[in-house]
Amino acid sequence: MRLELLTVRLRARSSWEAMELGMALVRRHAAAIWKPWWRLTLPVFALLNAGAWAIGQIWLAALLMWWLKPVFDRIPLFVISRAVFGATPAAKETLIAQWRWGWKPMLHYLSWRRFSPARSLYLPIDLLEGVGGVRLGERRSVLGGAVYGNAALLTLVCLFFEGALVLACAMAVFLFVPLDYLPETARAAWALVSEQPPAWAQVGRNALLWLATSLIEPFFVGAGFGLYLNRRTQIEAWDVEIAFRKLRKRLLAVSAPVLALLLAGTSLAPLAQAQERSAAPPQEQAGQVEKPDTPPTLPIVFGEQRVDDRRFREAADRAYRDPLLDGKRTRRVWEQRAKEEEEKPSRDGNSLPAWLSGPAALLAFVAEWGLWLLVAALVVLLLATMRYWLPWMRGTLRRRAPLPTQVETEALLVPDTLPDDIATAARKLWREGRPRHALALLYRASVETMAARAGIVLPPGATEAQCLRASRRMPDEGDRSLFARMVRVWQYAAYAQRLPRQDEFDTLLAELQQRYRWAA
Repeated sequence: MRLELLTVRLRARSSWEAMELGMALVRRHAAAIWKPWWRLTLPVFALLNAGAWAIGQIWLAALLMWWLKPVFDRIPLFVISRAVFGATPAAKETLIAQWRWGWKPMLHYLSWRRFSPARSLYLPIDLLEGVGGVRLGERRSVLGGAVYGNAALLTLVCLFFEGALVLACAMAVFLFVPLDYLPETARAAWALVSEQPPAWAQVGRNALLWLATSLIEPFFVGAGFGLYLNRRTQIEAWDVEIAFRKLRKRLLAVSAPVLALLLAGTSLAPLAQAQERSAAPPQEQAGQVEKPDTPPTLPIVFGEQRVDDRRFREAADRAYRDPLLDGKRTRRVWEQRAKEEEEKPSRDGNSLPAWLSGPAALLAFVAEWGLWLLVAALVVLLLATMRYWLPWMRGTLRRRAPLPTQVETEALLVPDTLPDDIATAARKLWREGRPRHALALLYRASVETMAARAGIVLPPGATEAQCLRASRRMPDEGDRSLFARMVRVWQYAAYAQRLPRQDEFDTLLAELQQRYRWAA
């Protein structure tokens, strides 16, 4: 598999992202999918309905079209499995491939695996990998075990979408009925559905089912292929392999000069060895240098005598046979208890007939143990499907962080008309314990003074930043710096809950009153 040809960006995605990736592939290659789909399914639909009409069982055509879905699913799977590697097949190529590709697994998908809720996930494994027997079961378990629930939910959602499309197309007929004739048309339609519908109505119903399947089924197959691709990326680390291949390509491009230098050095090495040999003594050149003999190490350490371990083995066997070293074992055996005495006949002398004794005993057993058997079956079912629903339940029992309490807000009611003595009104609000109201009054008065001295008209609801930009038009630098200071104090109080101290407030108020010439 040539991973470097992939046209999608491989990374570890969630199951829902993987299904969205598969649907995006279907949308990208829509023409290559639906052209062969219509060319194959339309003749099959016409042939099946004609045959069913001939025998008077038109419902059989709809059942067969639904049963042949796995055969039709090979078309979108063939297209996107090739297109994901940059080789989008043509419609003719896809149709020709259907005659010889993917028929062996169809025996399973048209029999006992037809009702599998994870068909979209297992279909790429069976058709694209070409494994069988025990190996196929292992691949299904490894690739599909963790996302079986997602694949089953995908099947259910697509089934609901098909039903919604069929219902929407049927209801769209009433859009063309005049309002006066709508009640009568609805009654006629209900009578047509509840009673034996005519042949043309049954064929129309089959056509709606076929259209809904044709619209939804390619997305169903594409989402399953996305799950399959994501599982192989997670297990086989395709994204890491692609990264290493890109790194290898870059290193090969850089290492070409280094390899040339190494080859040059290797070619010069024999010349250097020849020069060293010519400068060596004659004995070394002839290869007559004597090497000292190295004695073996084992005789030096242990001597020439080898120790016989036979006596050691005999002593170990005697030690194991010692009853003091033998461990105790507890053995438990189940024995059948003595049968209890048979129940005595009822005192009233009433007894059931022989042919009712068996059903009565069965009914009594179900009444006594039926609930426990139901609970046991439910427990076994939950344990058997635990690997599917347990990942969804993780984290549900965690203690959730308490929600933050609702922020208490207080409206700042500033009069529409500023008072004549702004400084006195602000000091009064400050003494009454309403400092934010006092700062709001000073900020509004400063804004009006700034607008008057700058000769501009501010838009309604102007922000602090707009007011600061407008204040640059005031000719006096002292007025601009004092207004910026006022805006900064107001922002600290309004947004950061940082109020000035009493002396800071008095100083700011005095400077504003003096510079802006507020009446005392």
